[in-house]
Amino acid sequence: MAKVKYYYDQETLSYQKVERRKRKTLGKVTLFVFSSCLVGFLLYLYAGKVYDSPELRSAKRDKQFVEMQMESMEKEIDQLTAVIEEVEDRDNSIYRIYFDANPITEEQRQAGFGGVNRYRNYEGYSNSDKVITLKESIDKLKKRTAIQSKSLDEIAVLAKDQEKLLASIPAIQPVRNQDLTRMASGYGYRTDPFNKTRKFHYGMDFTSPRGTPVFASGDGVVERADANSAGYGNHVRIDHGFGYVSLYAHLRARNPYNVRIGQKVKRGDIIGYVGSTGRSQAPHLHYEVFKDNERINPINFYYGSLTPEEFNELLKKSEQENISLD
Repeated sequence: MAKVKYYYDQETLSYQKVERRKRKTLGKVTLFVFSSCLVGFLLYLYAGKVYDSPELRSAKRDKQFVEMQMESMEKEIDQLTAVIEEVEDRDNSIYRIYFDANPITEEQRQAGFGGVNRYRNYEGYSNSDKVITLKESIDKLKKRTAIQSKSLDEIAVLAKDQEKLLASIPAIQPVRNQDLTRMASGYGYRTDPFNKTRKFHYGMDFTSPRGTPVFASGDGVVERADANSAGYGNHVRIDHGFGYVSLYAHLRARNPYNVRIGQKVKRGDIIGYVGSTGRSQAPHLHYEVFKDNERINPINFYYGSLTPEEFNELLKKSEQENISLD
């Protein structure tokens, strides 16, 4: 049961019942609630400025992490760019020049990506510019790396061919120096021993005792081993590839060949023996070198078996215009 309150009225000199005004009470309550909400809202705004919410703190940490990673990626891209530039420079200035290949132009290496906007999906974000720059740098690095990879594949093929070429070129003297009686005649105009006329001698004549071993001057395949070419007598021809062919003539009459047609030989293999068959005046080896079906001076290829002193001596003797032996 609610308590009833009274108050003493001075005018009537009696106690009067206290009556509550509902509207006044409701107004006080409403004012209190409104004031409390306003104070709470103001406190919330103040706290939001001074203190971050857990979600906001997490978002800020994520943003800082992304920015740090992007800075790290920029540094790594700069380092990779420096590395690929060094490889490209070596490729153009060393490898491709050494193997006689055309350098790759800077325009080819640095070519961009024209046409459609490749980075449209990265637009519209707070870090769009930086992300697009990084993505573009990565794409250019990928392209430069692909171009360089193809170039190195090409260099590897050229190196393999170069190794094979170096092994195939007729680069040694076909008769050892210790087996030589003398270097009888060189490449150039000489006096023919039969009719005494001056004519061009297309090979080199090495005078040696009958039966002296004759060596293949480079790797190759035996193309001929017969006596069916006028003037050469028993002779061997080796196809070295790359347009090179070597010829070894006037081999001995009995068992002249140490190889057969189609046989693969290595530089230094014994292919036959010195003799005096065909158009020959005395036991010797007549040696010729062909390049693209043209006969060239064999003395230009003896870098594989002679010292500089021996080569100079051989060169001096080969240049003397004397009587050839065939």
